[in-house]
Amino acid sequence: MLRFGLRSKFIFLSCFLLLLPWLGYEYVWEMEKFLRQGQEKTLVGTTRALATALHERPALFDSQSNFLDQVVKGRDLYAYNLNNPIQLDGKLSDWQPYQNLIWHYDERYLQGDKTDHQSADLSFDHMVGKYGEFLYAVFKVTDDSLIYRAKNSLSLTRNDHLQIMLKTPEGKFKHYIVAARQDGWVNAFDAQTNTPFTKIQGYFTSTATGYNIELRFPLSMLGNKLGFAIEDWDSKKVEPQLMSTSNILNPNDIGSVLVPSPEINRILKGMGHSGSRIWVVDNHHRVLAQSGSIHHADGVWADGITDKPAKTWWQRFEQSYLHPLYYKVLTRPENEFLDTLHDVAAMQGSHIGKALSGTPASSWRLTPDNKAVILSAAYPIWINDKVIGAVIAEETTNGVRTLRNKSLEKLFNVILAVMLIGTVTLFFFASRISNRIRRLRDTAEQAIDAQGRVTGTINYSDSNDEIGDLSRSFASIVSRLGGYTDYLETMSSRLSHELRTPVAVVRSSLENLQMQPQNELSQKYLDRASEGVERLGKIITTMSEATRLEQSIQSNEPELFNLQKVITGCMQGYQIAYPQQAFKLDICDASLPVFGAPEFIAQLLDKLINNALEFNLDESAIAVVLHKDDNEAVLSVKNKGPLLPEGLAEHIFDSMVSVRSQQLQQQPHLGLGLYIVRLVCEYHKGSVTALNNQQNDGVEFIVRLPLCKDTSEKS
Repeated sequence: MLRFGLRSKFIFLSCFLLLLPWLGYEYVWEMEKFLRQGQEKTLVGTTRALATALHERPALFDSQSNFLDQVVKGRDLYAYNLNNPIQLDGKLSDWQPYQNLIWHYDERYLQGDKTDHQSADLSFDHMVGKYGEFLYAVFKVTDDSLIYRAKNSLSLTRNDHLQIMLKTPEGKFKHYIVAARQDGWVNAFDAQTNTPFTKIQGYFTSTATGYNIELRFPLSMLGNKLGFAIEDWDSKKVEPQLMSTSNILNPNDIGSVLVPSPEINRILKGMGHSGSRIWVVDNHHRVLAQSGSIHHADGVWADGITDKPAKTWWQRFEQSYLHPLYYKVLTRPENEFLDTLHDVAAMQGSHIGKALSGTPASSWRLTPDNKAVILSAAYPIWINDKVIGAVIAEETTNGVRTLRNKSLEKLFNVILAVMLIGTVTLFFFASRISNRIRRLRDTAEQAIDAQGRVTGTINYSDSNDEIGDLSRSFASIVSRLGGYTDYLETMSSRLSHELRTPVAVVRSSLENLQMQPQNELSQKYLDRASEGVERLGKIITTMSEATRLEQSIQSNEPELFNLQKVITGCMQGYQIAYPQQAFKLDICDASLPVFGAPEFIAQLLDKLINNALEFNLDESAIAVVLHKDDNEAVLSVKNKGPLLPEGLAEHIFDSMVSVRSQQLQQQPHLGLGLYIVRLVCEYHKGSVTALNNQQNDGVEFIVRLPLCKDTSEKS
């Protein structure tokens, strides 16, 4: 059966300390929820602060765009912020990062008759962008038949050309034409006067499928209306085809254009240190200004919690061994993640819609690669009690997650220290308690021998705890038990001494009475009394026999004798004394020298034979075997009869132990016979065992005595 000691139990109980990391993790997880709520409130506060700076400032917004029913992509243009100036070379390589923002114009934007039109006849890709003080435009035109402007022709329109219609900041409409005589640098012409207009510069390049045009002109000449049209002339057709972003023939139908506001950008720069990416949109979801990068938008939560190089041995140990263990459970926030590029011409989101309806709102979204969570908050901008736009701020939760990880690192360090110290303390505490209990157990076992006699005392402890009380109680009990045991051990000798005189008086009186003539009845009573006195004398002799033997053992001088001769002589005497009992002898002829007392061996054999005679059944022979086994002499006495009771084989040689029933008890017994056998064996440094024989029909006593090789061993 598996045994659990105090130390094992304490270590098992210390496993409940493993609940501490779980409780700590749950606590920090709840803290992270509150931090996220705080981040959300803080971000809404950031948008509120910026919106406050933009309230009631109509000059910052395009007033005419506010009267648009809706913004239609393709018709209404948006000048995207460009990261770098565009090199006008017609190769379009600088526009590659903005490919997903370029709009494709097909037959839907064809003016006039659309019958028999094919995409190879005419279509184009187009976008406008802003960098510095210039507006850039690109046109990738698909045209199956390119017709240049004739070199000697004064006409600008009887060839393939680009038309530009814009509204100036002063509210005037201007119409310009770009027509190329050949590939290379081009300028625009005023459509009314046919005079060159050098502020509009560009580059014209023919391609296998048509041609490319790149343009640049100052933002200062642009108002809030802008439209482009490609007019395609074909030698096979009489009438040209016109495809445009909007109907430039009617100034009222020209699409709007929105250029990010430099004034709002300057205001946003003041919020550049807020740790957020900030947008300002108009009421048509178009971005007026933008500041910050989402990859660095951790918010104020990440300030001051960056990893620092390890300086101390503990920091190096923590980073090398503890952190890899912690981050089996934790996740490090990713600074490199994929954020879907917003089409800032029309930003979407439920929080933006609520803000433009006048209600501040926020939302959470997961990046497409599932590496980061982005929090967005929007707050309305009011002008004359009307929502004119909204401020949008975005942050990742990386700062909160980093703060959570740092908190868990410190918390786990403390928890590990508490668990380690607690477990070691409990282990040593359990070891101390178990050692004290073990010492008390060993002292108690040493104070009482295997036969139950008190042979020593218990040194009690002065401790004031329960174990100290237990040791003092044990010491008191053993002391009282020792006194009582001494009384019992000496009682037999005192009783035998006190009883011998009255028994002798009774015996002498009965002998004198028997010398007188008695009638038959009186003689019968005298005989019965004599038997009783004789029986009482045997009891007194038996009581004192063990005491005398112990005293004889203490005072006897051992000698070297031949065990084989002693056993042989004793067995010859038993055969004469018990002629009705059969004996089966198997005694070796070799000399078996033993160092001890031959009279004690005779007494030992006498007790074993008497025991076998009393328990022998069916008049079967008693087997006595003596042989040599290595350096030991082995004496075995076997008889058929009752088996030993279960569990009594170990205690049958103790004092005052007897298994005789009333039917088998032919003479008085006090359970001292086999006790004397054990005393003799211990005196000769041997052993005796009792067991049921292999046939399970009797009992066998085996005595093992060490042999003496030479006389030098006597000393």
